[in-house]
Amino acid sequence: MSAADEGTAQPPGSRRPGGEAGRMPLCAPPRLLVSAAHKSSGKTTIAIGLAAALRARGHVVQPFKKGPDYIDPLWLSAACARRCRNLDPWLSDEAELTAAFLRHAVGADIAIVEGNKGLYDGLALDGSNSNAAVAKTLSLPVVLVIDARGMTRGIAPLILGYQAFDRDVTIAGIVLNNLGGTRHESKLRQVIEHYTDVPVVGAVQFEPRLAIPERHLGLRPSNEADDAGRQVAAIGAIVGAAVDLDAIVRVATAAPRLAAPIATTQVAATAPADPVRIGIVQDRAFGFYYADDLDALAAAGAQPVPIDALRDRQLPAIDGLFIGGGFPEMLAAELEANQALQRALKAAIDEGLPVYAECGGLMYLARSLVVDGRSYRMVGAIPGDVVMHPRPVGRGYVELERTDAFPWPATGDTPARVRAHEFHYSSLENLPPDTRYAYTVRRGHGIDGRHDGIVVGSVLGSYAHQRSTGRNDWAARFVAHVRNAAGGARRG
Repeated sequence: MSAADEGTAQPPGSRRPGGEAGRMPLCAPPRLLVSAAHKSSGKTTIAIGLAAALRARGHVVQPFKKGPDYIDPLWLSAACARRCRNLDPWLSDEAELTAAFLRHAVGADIAIVEGNKGLYDGLALDGSNSNAAVAKTLSLPVVLVIDARGMTRGIAPLILGYQAFDRDVTIAGIVLNNLGGTRHESKLRQVIEHYTDVPVVGAVQFEPRLAIPERHLGLRPSNEADDAGRQVAAIGAIVGAAVDLDAIVRVATAAPRLAAPIATTQVAATAPADPVRIGIVQDRAFGFYYADDLDALAAAGAQPVPIDALRDRQLPAIDGLFIGGGFPEMLAAELEANQALQRALKAAIDEGLPVYAECGGLMYLARSLVVDGRSYRMVGAIPGDVVMHPRPVGRGYVELERTDAFPWPATGDTPARVRAHEFHYSSLENLPPDTRYAYTVRRGHGIDGRHDGIVVGSVLGSYAHQRSTGRNDWAARFVAHVRNAAGGARRG
């Protein structure tokens, strides 16, 4: 697959003179934001369906997801055959957000950004990190998905209110979802046409085949689904038949020219000539990785080495290891059964292998994992036991302050505080009293409400998920740490 297919082509080169000081107009592809009046409106399914249907028509579609999310991007990537990229205004400023969008959208015929929660929902009271804010930053027309169950005339004030709340946001089309039949659809179309000036671009009847199984984090990850391709194709066929795809393309094409700061469009520095081999555990149990973070690791000099914790019996020759999040609790028995890899990993850690583990990776490195009262043996590199709970223990954005125990070297202007996010239904228990932590929690829960980032020998394990951004280039720091620790001796 080419760089353009992967959405990682060079930054846009179609520069034109003019523009405001410090900014330059750039050619961005047709684009739109798929948002909703509120969460659980079927927005993700509609976005997946639109992407798959447009791709089936021959369009090159670049997907994006607003906010901290791993699961929806997996499905969007499957629908587009291009890696979905996350856009998070709480973790990146407007310049970085715009540059990332332009960099990854180049080569696409259309860019689809899927929002999170509702159009105006966000962490800040002023809406500065809402979906609407991203729409304004990237000049995205909005296709608003409305769960129409039980609605008739009341849909008009809802649409009018969303239009009036922020006149700088362009609501360019409505997709009615979960309709009760053709009669219900006809009534809603009449109401919307009579009271509003927003066109209905799609009407999707309630259809059980559109449902993707869910669990506590949302949809089941596509890396767990053997039939993900068939599901995406089925969703694309249903949504494509229910939505006016020509109207969708017209909405996206009407997006205005986008300007980005000149400095942010430069090509990233070339990776060092002597890369370090960093194992990345990526399988049905561990699939939570941001595409931009994997790119940042490579740019910093990491050569990725894939590892399957369920099937591999030996540890390959690596200098360091990154274990991301996922659902190890769903595959605890299979992880426990692969004792050969667990022993090899524990031996490598005891010999000093640098390891970074996030959430699910932290759980895997613990002594045991307790699910529904049953204990499963894990790697044992972290002297604690993970216990699953029926409700979230930590969820949402976190802010962490580094302690003196933080093991990685500083690179450039490294801030003391780190923004990240967490979402876990487990707790790490029975830790020794002298446990060292890399972070003090200023916002969020972490491991115990006060600390996160347990440091045990060469291991840093955290419930927080980081993003490698201008504010926090964790990838470069980890690669530097691995390079310093390697000392010419490769483990595995």
